[in-house]
Amino acid sequence: MDNDSRSQNPAQKSAQKYFTKSGQDEAAAKEIRKKERNATAAKTAKLRALRLAKEATDRLEADKLAAETPSTAAPKVRRRASAKPNKLLRISY
Repeated sequence: MDNDSRSQNPAQKSAQKYFTKSGQDEAAAKEIRKKERNATAAKTAKLRALRLAKEATDRLEADKLAAETPSTAAPKVRRRASAKPNKLLRISY
């Protein structure tokens, strides 16, 4: 490698430095994105666990409340629509 660096002209050295730095920047950016993805996934998992726990608690409370208060209300009876046709509107022009 030492012989290659000595035989390179200044333009080649500059280009090599640029591409080496570019490669390092890309690797650093990939590492940062990976850390951010992991942090987001951990946060999402935590929030999901909290939501599921809350839903389970709410479900237990609703079941307990339903067991304590028996349903004595009669079901609502729907009235059937009348068999008569609607009145016709007469419009004169």
